[in-house]
Amino acid sequence: MIKNIIFDFGDIFINLDKEATYKELAKLGVTNISEDMIVTYHKYEMGLISTDEFVNFYKTKFPQLSRESLVNAWNAILLDFPKRRLAFLKELAGSNKYRLFLLSNTNDLHISWIQNNWGTELYNEFKSCFEQFYLSHEINFRKPNANIYEFVLSENNLKASETIFVDDLKENTEAAKELGMQVWNLIPGKEDVVDLLKRKEFLV
Repeated sequence: MIKNIIFDFGDIFINLDKEATYKELAKLGVTNISEDMIVTYHKYEMGLISTDEFVNFYKTKFPQLSRESLVNAWNAILLDFPKRRLAFLKELAGSNKYRLFLLSNTNDLHISWIQNNWGTELYNEFKSCFEQFYLSHEINFRKPNANIYEFVLSENNLKASETIFVDDLKENTEAAKELGMQVWNLIPGKEDVVDLLKRKEFLV
């Protein structure tokens, strides 16, 4: 039985709702999504380019669209984003079935991105859903060369067999498997972590 869920920071925060994205683009008449548009979209998700840079890119692809309409479209996506995440996490946290943990395997890029787009109040509300929030570089500073996943398990007295790790990177999930954890491996661009509740292994 699953009692603990460790989420990768990026999959909770950065995988924006693809359906909402395409819905907003469709409203503007954008129906054919090209590869370079997808690449730019992912860069925007990861906080690597600003809204202005993103809008400028789409303006060159679709000059008939006004700058205002593009800005409004992306603002609509960003506003819808936290509602889905918070509703999902609050349902999990409020069920009292699981202990929830958040692990960042990267740096502070995701944190600054989400704080800038959500604001402090929503960000703090989000963080409150988790029993503990870890940054991998802080773990490495406290315990050099430590296995991050093993550290989280041991510090919280978690049994690996009762713990699931949610991520989209093979090397991370393989490391979790080696410790005896179960994994939920997301398919980037196709699956959304919000769909987690629909999977039969969580309906216990």
